[in-house]
Amino acid sequence: MVTAATLGTFAVAALASLFMAWAIGAGSSGSTPFAAAVGANAISVMRAGFVVGMLGFLGAVLQGANVTEAVGTELVAGATLTAPAVIVALLVAATLVALGVFAGYPIATAFTVTGAVVGAGLALGGDPAWGKYQEIGALWVLTPFVGGGIAYSTARALRNERVPERLAVPILAGVVGAIVTNIEFAVLPGPDGSGSIAGTLAGVGLLPTGPLVARLVFTLALSAFVSLALAREMADDEARGQRRFLLVLGALVAFSAGGSQVGLAIGPLVPLLSDFSVPLPAVLAGGGLGLLVGSWTGAPRMIKALAQDYSSLGPRRSIAAMIPSFAIAQTAVAFGIPVSFNEIIVSAIIGSGYAAASEGGGGVSAAKMGYTVLAWLGSLALAFGLSYGVFTAVDFLLLG
Repeated sequence: MVTAATLGTFAVAALASLFMAWAIGAGSSGSTPFAAAVGANAISVMRAGFVVGMLGFLGAVLQGANVTEAVGTELVAGATLTAPAVIVALLVAATLVALGVFAGYPIATAFTVTGAVVGAGLALGGDPAWGKYQEIGALWVLTPFVGGGIAYSTARALRNERVPERLAVPILAGVVGAIVTNIEFAVLPGPDGSGSIAGTLAGVGLLPTGPLVARLVFTLALSAFVSLALAREMADDEARGQRRFLLVLGALVAFSAGGSQVGLAIGPLVPLLSDFSVPLPAVLAGGGLGLLVGSWTGAPRMIKALAQDYSSLGPRRSIAAMIPSFAIAQTAVAFGIPVSFNEIIVSAIIGSGYAAASEGGGGVSAAKMGYTVLAWLGSLALAFGLSYGVFTAVDFLLLG
């Protein structure tokens, strides 16, 4: 029997979660996916905010379960988050992210939420989950080097006059197509409740081969189809083909952002769901709706900041930035690791920007980058300290 007090506490926690979802939609997941496309003048700021909201909602529903469960149950060992702890963690994190949005600086949402949840969990009496922290820390540290390095190499390759863009860009599109074919969606059948396009086609039995070989064949076939389709488009109009590919990349990153970032908003609610008959897909849809509203109402400001303040991007550098962003985002979703899309995108923009700077092109604002890195590190420490301190005070008042 759920008491009125328990129901009321859960309602407050749910409202805090929606506030967090709005802040994420206005900041991280809403601003970063189409920042490169806006910088390349492939789409307007307002239209980007609208589209990213819709795609983020779909990503939240179709891919949000892994990160949601990790944030809710794997960041603290030996203790289960209570409703007061959830409320404190979400309010602290959402306030910091919202302040970043209005100040014009991209606060790393994953840093902030992770710090807040861990702070409240440890104040509750839990123990550090060192194994999970190692996974998260490894991805956070590697992201700038891997994403920035791939973006730099890709941008240099696209600027190489010996490699025609009509050949290089379709090949890159084929690589992206191969990734899309193998990422998992909740609506497709699979051993763990979700499946990929290639895996689903391989399971139908259309080819007289084993499942691994069939999956490889379908992956190569769909990759080749995407590559040839873009090659034909670029043969008619090279600039138009580049812009359309960039918009597709932005859409894929926006979808991936929804799948990852929704877990930062609603993940802390997972320990509370056992007392209520609320299925996880319904909670994912609610979180996705919060992301959508945040993207529509608050994202344009941050989109402009990322697109114009960090680097002057052209289509080639934008493509170079978006490909590693999409790949890293899907890796994080697959392994259930909370990741900052601000860190992913900004690192990739820096990498592609330095490729142009090394050849006399537009550069990157070093001062802006320095302030951003300090904001990321400060948000982790500040969220942890505030969450720990506030929950300790709240717990003392409740017990008193």
